[in-house]
Amino acid sequence: MAASFPSKASGVVPLVLRVLTFIFLLASLIILTTNTATLVVNLVEFKIHFNDIYSYRYLLATIVIGFAYTILQIIFALCYAATGKRFLGGDRNLLFDFYGDKVISYLLATGVAAGFAATKDLKPFFVALGAGDVVKFFDKGYASAGLLLIGFVCTAISSVLSSYALPKQF
Repeated sequence: MAASFPSKASGVVPLVLRVLTFIFLLASLIILTTNTATLVVNLVEFKIHFNDIYSYRYLLATIVIGFAYTILQIIFALCYAATGKRFLGGDRNLLFDFYGDKVISYLLATGVAAGFAATKDLKPFFVALGAGDVVKFFDKGYASAGLLLIGFVCTAISSVLSSYALPKQF
């Protein structure tokens, strides 16, 4: 019984990390894509959407790419947890996990940086104008980037775990 525990744990822990990443990326995606505000200047209304800010577009792109990768990895982890066999075959799956986790975690980190930087740079300007609705828009930008940051941490932990799996195989 004790011999089977590590193999089950090694299949469940990555799956839990992938599901957590999925949840945080989904929440970040929803907050970002529904983020709009109205700015009134000289009695003219301007509708601001997240895609009006280039850094938020990049944030969205990183979320979508990370989301697609995470869904794929959840499928692989479910197959491994259910059958005990790797989806792509032992070495190929481990290498895919290793390199994929590294690339995606760095990509998510750059998305977090872009979201936080844009919000940090633009929000004070609108605070000074007293544009309350637009300030809330940037607060939601912070929230989206913050959730992506938590998703990044989950992916980074998964990246470390995939690094530990390689020496055992090679």
